[in-house]
Amino acid sequence: MLVTTLCGSTKFKAQFREVEATLTLSGHIVLSVGFFEQSDGIEVTEEQERKLKELHFRKIDMSDEIFVIDVNGYIGDSTRAEIEYASCHGKKVRYYSKDRLS
Repeated sequence: MLVTTLCGSTKFKAQFREVEATLTLSGHIVLSVGFFEQSDGIEVTEEQERKLKELHFRKIDMSDEIFVIDVNGYIGDSTRAEIEYASCHGKKVRYYSKDRLS
């Protein structure tokens, strides 16, 4: 079973849930964000943001691949850093815009 970490802007909650369900049903172990602060309007402190970033990098460490939720090609700075981190650590990188799931 592949372990896949979802990466992308938390404003794309619906797409995260779609990919999470599809990959889970196809036998992947899926690691995702803890919550959707942007789409749910949750405020986080700078310290919490730093911890969330570190947690996500640890999820990438545990994964075989990352799946980038890049709706309409959008990749923000945090996601770009996650892609770079994953690539530097030998993880496969797949994209929502290119790897249509079925």
